[in-house]
Amino acid sequence: MEIRKRYRPNVAAIILSSNYPHKCEFFLGKRSDIKNSWQFPQGGIDKGETPKEALLRELQEEIGCSSVEVIAEYPFWIKYDFPNRTSGKKVYPFDGQTQKYFLVKLKKGAEINLDSYDEPEFEDYRYVEYKQLLKKATYFKRKIYKRVIEHFFKEGYISNVDST
Repeated sequence: MEIRKRYRPNVAAIILSSNYPHKCEFFLGKRSDIKNSWQFPQGGIDKGETPKEALLRELQEEIGCSSVEVIAEYPFWIKYDFPNRTSGKKVYPFDGQTQKYFLVKLKKGAEINLDSYDEPEFEDYRYVEYKQLLKKATYFKRKIYKRVIEHFFKEGYISNVDST
């Protein structure tokens, strides 16, 4: 008998700083609940929400700012399984997530406020160049991040990034 895995519908935001296109830097947040885990903002899609609505809500909840310009949407959903060490009550009964990625740019004057929500998702954040991003991001998300960013680069949505 085949056991069917359950995946939580989710959105993820690849955020370019407001300095883009003069400087190509990506937002990475340091999770407050998992030691040394850096990632893009992401979160579940609530019943009745579109992925874009979930994106804006999650950005407001996780970084205290939804003042962004949506540049592009990755055309496919990406599934991944949770590593054994992160599975627990928060994600139960899911085995992983199926994510819709969006490329966004912070608007001029937009301010990040990690303490804007009751339970902050991130305790710190940085803007990093592409090569730093692939070294700093949590290990099991690196391949996905690379695939999505390289798609946006090839489609012309991102420039000034060294994709080698």
